[in-house]
Amino acid sequence: MSVDSTDKGLLTPDNCAVIFIDHQPEMFFDVGSIDRQVLLNNLLVLAKAAKIFGVPVILTAVESKEFKGALIPELLGLFPEETPIERSTMNSWDNADFVAAVKKTGRKNLVIAALWIEVCLAMPALQALTDGYFVYVVEDASGGTNLVAHHAALRRIEQAGAVSVTALQVLLEFQRDWARSEHYDEVMATMKAHCSVFGLGAENAVNRLAKTDADLPHEEKRRPSS
Repeated sequence: MSVDSTDKGLLTPDNCAVIFIDHQPEMFFDVGSIDRQVLLNNLLVLAKAAKIFGVPVILTAVESKEFKGALIPELLGLFPEETPIERSTMNSWDNADFVAAVKKTGRKNLVIAALWIEVCLAMPALQALTDGYFVYVVEDASGGTNLVAHHAALRRIEQAGAVSVTALQVLLEFQRDWARSEHYDEVMATMKAHCSVFGLGAENAVNRLAKTDADLPHEEKRRPSS
């Protein structure tokens, strides 16, 4: 089970790598399991989680020059220092450069989002599991061609030992404690920008924390004073 290699079952910025597979325009167009704007928002939550907390990231694209196009600019813009690994194979685990990049991270927990989930996520996830890695599928930052394909792929991956998570879950699991002030503002900004359901509540929470902190001794404040 994936929980064996975590901090008592939890992901941390120090025990995982985040992998983005084939988030390319043509792949987005054929997603039918989730609204594409919702998918994009979730993808950015996950990407910003990795960026904010300095988690190793791997980007890869299939046949981008020939027919699928480059990875979406929103993703590339967050990681300008990362060169996407180009592949011809649908299965990233068949690509030596990709597997080498995974090994180079030194992490055994792989948090993976991909298009499409039934092909370009399922195949490398299944093979990573057989090679001793622990796989976390970011369900809402991935998409299938339809709901049946999406759910069938998830069942297959989970039955093999992977764990399903959401993008917001990963972000908040990295933060874990609101008293950790180092990335507090960035986390809150990400939620307000991309998590519409939580946005207003997050803003109210910020205000409540600010008021509460004003009454606390300096050493007990949960976040820096504005």
